[in-house]
Amino acid sequence: YELKMPDDLVTPLTTAAAAYGNTCAPADIYQAVKKVWASKWNDRAFVSLRNVGIDHADLRMSVLVQPVVDADYAFVIHTVNPSSKDKADELYAEVVMGLGEALVGNYPGRALSFSIKKTKGQTPKVIGFPSKSVMLKIPRQTLIFRSDSNGEDLEGYAGAGLYEAVPMDEEETIHADYATDPLVWDEGFRTELLSKIAEAGVAIEAALDGVPQDIE
Repeated sequence: YELKMPDDLVTPLTTAAAAYGNTCAPADIYQAVKKVWASKWNDRAFVSLRNVGIDHADLRMSVLVQPVVDADYAFVIHTVNPSSKDKADELYAEVVMGLGEALVGNYPGRALSFSIKKTKGQTPKVIGFPSKSVMLKIPRQTLIFRSDSNGEDLEGYAGAGLYEAVPMDEEETIHADYATDPLVWDEGFRTELLSKIAEAGVAIEAALDGVPQDIE
């Protein structure tokens, strides 16, 4: 059974496409939305829910539509370090070259990881250097469609990385040459970048009443 695009979506999707150079046809946008929503039923998600004893109907899926930033780096921040004994005072984050799907998707290798105390003026401590073999880029104005589920709110279940992210334009897969990247060999650059990422995490947590955050 094919889900048809509702008539009342044609105009807003056409308007959204026009804002991005008119390269995104409404029918293509709706197809991307369906792909993300349908990923609620993929094998990984089904098995993960079953393994923790959560009813599939308890997982609710919506779709975020966002502009793609042609990023030099992407990161994930945990404002509470999941592996630290002093959790409330320490932040943990991971960084990769290019778009974030190489970090949150099922791509081999590891990101650069670091921890840092959340008090101002602290120096980030590198835990592991990156070994991702690829970076992803979309060097043009476009949209990406990403899952936004209540998986993070279900007890014992995270759901991170299980659901699809669908860019309107295909990502370019490029060799990630970390051997020549300043993130690895330029300590001053690395310290400044990681400190700014940490500052963003601390500010977001503070803006949300000090509640620990998982930020992409």
